[in-house]
Parts: sequence; structure tokens; C-alpha cells
Amino acid sequence: MAAALQILYDVVAFRMRRLEMANLAGAIAIMIVLRLPASEVAVRTLFGALLNVLVYLNNDYLDVALDGAAPDKDQDKVRFLQAHMGAARAAQYVLACALFALALGYSPGLLVALFGGGGICLAYSAKLKHTPGLDVVAMAAWGFVMPLCGVPLERALGLCLALQLGLFSAVFEPIQVIRDRAADAALSVRTTAVVLGVPRTLQLARALMLVSAAYAALVLHPAAGGLLLLAPLIPFREGRADRYWTAVKLVCGCAWLFACAALYTSGTSAGLLLGIDAESTLNLLRVL
Repeated sequence: MAAALQILYDVVAFRMRRLEMANLAGAIAIMIVLRLPASEVAVRTLFGALLNVLVYLNNDYLDVALDGAAPDKDQDKVRFLQAHMGAARAAQYVLACALFALALGYSPGLLVALFGGGGICLAYSAKLKHTPGLDVVAMAAWGFVMPLCGVPLERALGLCLALQLGLFSAVFEPIQVIRDRAADAALSVRTTAVVLGVPRTLQLARALMLVSAAYAALVLHPAAGGLLLLAPLIPFREGRADRYWTAVKLVCGCAWLFACAALYTSGTSAGLLLGIDAESTLNLLRVL
């Protein structure tokens, strides 16, 4: 039990330091925009927090051999995990069971986030993160599905907001693999940045920034799209990918907060193409 708790603490602390659990904050923001009851926000936030811990623990579990050979990883943490793999498996099992029970007991729609988010993360950690191109696609899908823990699936505006978060994830992933390029290349791990090189991967990231800005302007609010146009203008300096990543995330975060505040205040989106009321619902069965 003590080993499992220590492993869980290490997972959460490491991701918080690297700002890698932003999907949970995004899900909470969507719930606020949709004006969900406080009790529903509490349950969905708990579910999202546990799901994040599960997927990141699974990632560390599957990557333990690679992390042990990577000089930039916390080797004390890696060695502890290696010495307590049984505890890590047990922790994943308990988390998965708790999430499944919570979804069945509260809202079966949460199973989409559980199996979708968990399934994509499993595929990403096992294979897709080492597959050029698909690493970016997988993270875009993951960035959309994970925040669905905060979205009643019939709420159209919630789905549109989650898609914006998916586009943000598509932007962040090329920058992340640029940041990790040297370590990945040394371990013969083929990511998009390793195969394409930094300049072309950076071009991909900036193209995705433009797509994200266009979507925000057309669906959410033109001013949010305008703010996102600042991201491609941020200068990139070799060896400072961490700072670049933080700056891009700051721009995306400001645009996201503005969009959420505008939507919460008005009760509807104000996109150039669409205007979606926060209370509007979508008959998914009819769409499917």
C-alpha cells in the first residue's frame, strides 16, 4: 500500500510540475460554462482526476525501461517504480475498477472518457508515441476525449469546447517531441521530431496553431481566434523548447479563458460560423 501511494504521488507531482494535467482544468471550465450543478461538477472532477492519474501511471509503467535509460529522467523515481511494479499494477487495477464503478453508478457517458481516453493513452504509450505522425494524431484525439469527463454528451457546446482542447493538444504534441528530440534520438525512438527534424516539426506545430485559431474564431468567438494568432508569432530558439512550449500554452490558455468567460456571460457561442446556446442539446442517436 505504501509503495502504491508513493508511486501515485510521484506520478501526480511530476505531471503537475510539467503542466501536463491541463485537460482536467479544461473539463472544469467546460462544466462552468455549461452551468452544471455543483454536485455534478464535483463528481465529474473526481472522475477526471482519477482518470488522469490512471493514464499517466500507465504511461510511466509502460515506459519504465526507456525512462531508466534516459539521462533527463528522475532516476530515483524510475528505480522505485522498477522495484515495485506489482504495486503499480495493483494501483492501476484499483483505479480502473473505481472509475468503471463510478461511471456505471453516475453516468454511463463517462465510459467514453474512460475507455476512449484510457484506450488512446494505452495505444500511445505502447506504440503510437514512437510512430511519426500518429503521435500527434493520438494526442489530438486524447485531448478531445479526456475532457469529455466534464461534458454530458448531449450538450452540443460542451462537445465543441472539448474539440478546441483537442486542437490545443495537437499543437502541443509537436513542441513536446521537439523538446524531447535529443533524448528520443539517443534511445532510437522514432517520433515526429526525430524523423522530420526540428524545422519541419515546428512548421507543423505552427500550421496546427492556425487551424486551432480558425476553429476558435468560427465556432467559439472571433476574439479568441485572434488571440490564438499570436502563438505562431512566438520566436523559437534552439535549446529552449521548454520556454517556447510554456509561451504557447500561455497564449492558448488566455484564449481559452477568454472564450469560456464570454460564453459563460452570454450563454452562447459567438463564432463567425456558428452560434451554439449553452443549453442546446444534441440527439446523438439521430446523428449516428
